[in-house]
Amino acid sequence: MGKGDKRSKRGKIFKSSFGKKRPRRVKSEAKS
Repeated sequence: MGKGDKRSKRGKIFKSSFGKKRPRRVKSEAKS
């Protein structure tokens, strides 16, 4: 669940990768 976990949303943001937890839709993600 931390930055290093590529399966979690925050890990994907940290590694700037995308997936099911973090789709490549920037406008809906802008809140967080």
